[in-house]
Amino acid sequence: MPNFALEKAAGGRVAGVDEVGRGPLAGPVVAAAVVFPTGVPRKLAAMLDDSKKLTADQRLAAFEALRGSGRAEIAVAAASVAEIDRLNILRAALLAMCRAVARLPTPPDLALVDGNIAPALPCAVRCVVGGDGRCLSIAAASIVAKVVRDRAMARLAVRWPGYGWETNVGYATEYHRAALLRLGPTRHHRPAFASVAQLTLDLLSASAPGAVQAIMVQGAPAISD
Repeated sequence: MPNFALEKAAGGRVAGVDEVGRGPLAGPVVAAAVVFPTGVPRKLAAMLDDSKKLTADQRLAAFEALRGSGRAEIAVAAASVAEIDRLNILRAALLAMCRAVARLPTPPDLALVDGNIAPALPCAVRCVVGGDGRCLSIAAASIVAKVVRDRAMARLAVRWPGYGWETNVGYATEYHRAALLRLGPTRHHRPAFASVAQLTLDLLSASAPGAVQAIMVQGAPAISD
């Protein structure tokens, strides 16, 4: 279970930072930054863990508790599908983290970032591998980012039905892959991801046999991995 040891040892204002959504075929990548300026109440701490280890109900309960506690400063930001395509998913995730930290009401003295690659923040940064299972502030950020992104994908599912985003939140489930074959990609799908790119090329090939050949003759595919 995560604890508050790293935050206490650092002193000052410490933000936990995490992102959600690097793996899906569709939707933005979302990051959150959370600061506990006066520590974490025991009851709230007991609700926090790596978001992947919690059920949807547990995540929602923790999210609401964080928002209602009055003890957490929370900021959320995202990088769009267009930015993912332009920058690549890693750089887009780091960008979302930078945006989230920038939205905190007061800049942190230190950011504890889940993973092993540091975003370019204007404060000190410490990467913590497996941080969402070790640090309460990172665990809180993982929960906030997950709940916010899942809700965003559920809203998109209403406007773009048939892909199952209300349940798979854009990940490459069997249902989602079958829907891509049946319906084709939307503007919310990530064109640089291999599965989406290959499907687009397959659809081009099926509808216009000469189209793919013409693209390749020019030296580079229109959509690359």
